[in-house]
Amino acid sequence: MKRSGILHPALSHLLASTGHTDYFTICDRGFPVPLRPERIDLALVEGIPTVLEVLRAIHEEFVINRVVVADEAEMVSPGHVAALRELLGPTRVMTMSHLELKALSQDARATIRTGDATPYGNIIVVSG
Repeated sequence: MKRSGILHPALSHLLASTGHTDYFTICDRGFPVPLRPERIDLALVEGIPTVLEVLRAIHEEFVINRVVVADEAEMVSPGHVAALRELLGPTRVMTMSHLELKALSQDARATIRTGDATPYGNIIVVSG
């Protein structure tokens, strides 16, 4: 039995099998999850877990090159973006339109769905 770190089997497998520059999406409960990438559904109830909680767990054991957020998040959910930047420290945070982020998610390795309801709180994590 695994003692620590990511315990969810599908999430653990995703992190172990993701290579340099591969990427995956961590999204809120309302994100239009694409059909093709693997869907890892962690949503329990509204707000549990949040995108940032999942990212925090991933960040502790995974090399992140950069994270992509929607331009709209900086205007609509500035506290979310500030907490994201604080969590990531020197890791680069890039922005693109929400429509571009949704289009990019179509080719992601996986989509991790959370119970988060933060407007424009979705992110793409690019492997280091």
